[in-house]
Amino acid sequence: MGVSHISNRSEQQPGSWSRRGILGVLGAVPAVALTGCSSGSADASENTTTGTGTSGSASTKASPAAKQPVISVTPADGTKRAAFTSPVEVTVTDGTLASVKVTGNDGSTLAGSLDEAGTTWTSTANPHSGTKYTVTAQVEGAAAQTATFTTKSPGETFVGYFTPEANSTSGVGMPVSINFSHAVSDKAAVEKAITVTAEPAVEIVGHWFSDTRLDFRPKTYWAAGTTITLGLRLKDVEGTNGVYGIQSKDVTFHIGRAQITTVDLSSKEMVVQRDGATLATYPVSGGDSDHTTWSGIMVISERFKQTRMESSTVGLGDEYDISDVPHAQRLTTSGTFIHGNYWASTSIFGSQNTSHGCVGLHDAKGANDSSVAGYEFYASSMLGDVVIVKNSGEKTVDAANGLNGWNLSWADWTAGSAL
Repeated sequence: MGVSHISNRSEQQPGSWSRRGILGVLGAVPAVALTGCSSGSADASENTTTGTGTSGSASTKASPAAKQPVISVTPADGTKRAAFTSPVEVTVTDGTLASVKVTGNDGSTLAGSLDEAGTTWTSTANPHSGTKYTVTAQVEGAAAQTATFTTKSPGETFVGYFTPEANSTSGVGMPVSINFSHAVSDKAAVEKAITVTAEPAVEIVGHWFSDTRLDFRPKTYWAAGTTITLGLRLKDVEGTNGVYGIQSKDVTFHIGRAQITTVDLSSKEMVVQRDGATLATYPVSGGDSDHTTWSGIMVISERFKQTRMESSTVGLGDEYDISDVPHAQRLTTSGTFIHGNYWASTSIFGSQNTSHGCVGLHDAKGANDSSVAGYEFYASSMLGDVVIVKNSGEKTVDAANGLNGWNLSWADWTAGSAL
């Protein structure tokens, strides 16, 4: 969409286990031993094995009436390619679990809880993919014993590329926009794995523009000075059949001052307001009658001190090709900019709409003259600033055309959430 994206990879989620490892307590001796488990080379993700809890001379010494506690672990001890889409479970028969600890070789631990009887422990989250786990379980009155299993790695994966950049400062109109590398069919699972919070706190809701794009925003523009935190917990979330996320991280953004610019293409005047006060007023030129400028609320999504603009890239043939357009700031993915213009007569600004759809301000070739309107406005702007265009003779820009979701009512915005 013409916006810089940063992504990072790295926790969590859904499916079913199958094979079990057995930890048996032998004889009358208060110790627990592994029995009935698959060998380390077997793939134990397909079956469950049950142990007897008896062994050799230890069983001959036990009282005929004594019942031996048996611990079962799912996935089974020695499993090499265990699924990662269900919780870890540890159960005991003829005994009570005193403690269970599940530790991954990535340094993570899985929390869990015991049932009321103290016979079944279940992890509160699923294990991570591609991770070796050690399960340490202890029955009351017996020594702790261990089992290990390794989860398989996901086959196909996806990531979310997010805007704005981590630790950046943006204007009050900047949404949190995420573009996924693979189409998402389970939108609810993916959206549930993403959180966006703000300080000061405000309600924030996601909206799916497509199978690959999810944006988040509050009901109204962010308050100046807001800190936003994006939490990505996409690791092992199944976005579509057999395709899993790989990211787990938190990213912080900041909102700067509140700058709102209103462009009236009837009067051909642009008013810049910052924190509620008028900062500047500039004469402008918008799109002519054959190339009207989109109306509505737009957000600056990209900035260039100088850039090339070529008509063929926006479906206008060879009408223009300008290699050094100064102070260009993108408003739509389709090619609408607010930019400096050095090639037109100074007299058109404030009096005529002559462009191919962009909003132009008087500027100087080379983009270094600080006295002209184009330079001044560019210097006062930042990514995420709001630019409102009215009286252009064109309909309201599509909310998905750029970072322009503010054109949707709050009811329409929230209707686009999968949750």
